[in-house]
Amino acid sequence: MKSDLFGTEHMAQQATVPGMTLQNPKSIKYAVNGEMHARQGSMIAWRGNLQFERKGQGIGGMLKRAVTGEGLALMAVRGQGEAWFAHEAENCFIVEIEQGDALTINGRNVLCFDPTLSYEIKTVKGSGMTGGGLFNSVFTGYGKLAVICDGNPLVIPVTAQAPVYVDTDAVVGWSAHLSTSLHRSQSVGSMIRGGSGEAVQLMLQGEGFVIVRPSEVTPPKATG
Repeated sequence: MKSDLFGTEHMAQQATVPGMTLQNPKSIKYAVNGEMHARQGSMIAWRGNLQFERKGQGIGGMLKRAVTGEGLALMAVRGQGEAWFAHEAENCFIVEIEQGDALTINGRNVLCFDPTLSYEIKTVKGSGMTGGGLFNSVFTGYGKLAVICDGNPLVIPVTAQAPVYVDTDAVVGWSAHLSTSLHRSQSVGSMIRGGSGEAVQLMLQGEGFVIVRPSEVTPPKATG
């Protein structure tokens, strides 16, 4: 059988090193030798001797997901083998976190990560009155984290002299040591009259970077 479909760029090869690699721009391959973590429902294929187990967040984490619609529902993958992960054909990027680093990522943008990384769901300071991104996952430790993004992300440097303002529906993540606060770019009067539709943003200050996707969150479709 012959086809461009069977070209080397599409063919899955045997892993040569353990851990996470980019299979292609839309998927991650993970050679498991022990354990790794991934978002629930993101596994698209696997081979070898692997077991998949849902990981709970505890009562607090479940409450946060119920309130915000966000959060990080995880599964543990254990054993020896290879697994592939993707989510709605979004673009995949691997971030290597070193000891002492701290990265804040929106739960909807996490695909999978090494077990050597620790994460904690925290309230985004200053975003209490916004409609999205209230709770983000802060990753620390060392290891690789696979991040997904709808489209090609924009990475904007943040400096002490130049704070950055981002739409909470478009932000993917930022350097965790940046300070955040709510910023209103329109007067109350203009909001009542209709305004621009971009009334409130998250302001980030300090030294670091912020990652923004080129689209806003699509509201969930009504069911029933």
